Amino acid sequence: MFSHMMVGSNDIDRSKVFYDAVFGALGANEGFVDPKGRLVYMHNGAAYLVTPPIDGQPATNGNGMTIGFGATSTEQADAWHAAGAAAGGKPIEDPPGWREGGPQRLYLAYLRDPDGNKLCALFRG
Repeated sequence: MFSHMMVGSNDIDRSKVFYDAVFGALGANEGFVDPKGRLVYMHNGAAYLVTPPIDGQPATNGNGMTIGFGATSTEQADAWHAAGAAAGGKPIEDPPGWREGGPQRLYLAYLRDPDGNKLCALFRG
């Protein structure tokens, strides 16, 4: 059900030291910083990202965080987005669509739930 997790950080270099250590203990490779300045870890089909918040505000344990859910198609991601918006969610970021960058092509749809939690439906192209 989950595709990825993302947490915010005010110091990517410090975070890389920490996450390289803890994920290395689990057998994962060191993380890499993508063109957007996010620290990325891929392991056993899952992704974990550490990012400065997109809104430019300081990271808190919530600001910069995204909970991602796997979609099986672009149509399913669009249906997820529409259903969430109709049920009280708030569309955020760019409209659902393909994002290019780094090693993968991704179809993403973003919402905030009624309590403000950032959610994403993701389909890997």
